[in-house]
Amino acid sequence: MNQLDVKDLNHQQINEALRTLEGNCTLTNCCGQRFIAAGMSDREIDIYGVPGNALGAYLNGASITVHANAQDAVGDTMNAGTIVIHGDIGDAAGYAMRGGKIYVSGNAGYRAGIHMKQYEDKIPVMIIGGRAGSFLGEYQAGGIIIVLGLHSDGEKIVHNFPCTGMHGGKLILRGDCSDIEFPKQVRVRQAGEADMAQIRSYILEYGRLFGVDPERILDAPFTVVTPDSKNPYKQMYVAN
Repeated sequence: MNQLDVKDLNHQQINEALRTLEGNCTLTNCCGQRFIAAGMSDREIDIYGVPGNALGAYLNGASITVHANAQDAVGDTMNAGTIVIHGDIGDAAGYAMRGGKIYVSGNAGYRAGIHMKQYEDKIPVMIIGGRAGSFLGEYQAGGIIIVLGLHSDGEKIVHNFPCTGMHGGKLILRGDCSDIEFPKQVRVRQAGEADMAQIRSYILEYGRLFGVDPERILDAPFTVVTPDSKNPYKQMYVAN
């Protein structure tokens, strides 16, 4: 295992070192450097400290674990791989994400999963352990977003305007979500057996990663949100 102190390095120097070093790598004293591990594949990278915006952008198969919080745009347009955050994340996590998995122990900021998409069997997945900010799943076109509300502190599991412009994919929320206002162009229903079977492996992995009993998570009602049309913009902007 390679260890690299990045306290005095910028993002270009960090990524050049990651490309040069063979095998897995641990980065220490990270403090706001952007674009770490952008486009990387077939690597395991542990980060101690708080990475800056666009961590794992265009990720193509690498595995990243952050032992703290992370800033905005985690996994921007990532294609494959896994990002694990032992803390909270900022805004726009998983922007245009088209593959791979993001696991977040804590909360997410605004616009998580915006423009998330999928192609054939390439299904991106984001699991948020706490709560999510406003505009969750905005313009979502594919993939799965799961919000567990484990650290909600009495607040709503999702804030305002979830699923605005959603036209694909699936949002799954732990709880009955009767206190959340959804747009008219989505369907909201209680999760069924097929839904729970679909997400079970992700919940088991979440439990393993963060030391939480997955059966306690699964022992609750879940709510599923899906678009009711592939052309939601017509409903939003065209008078009938």
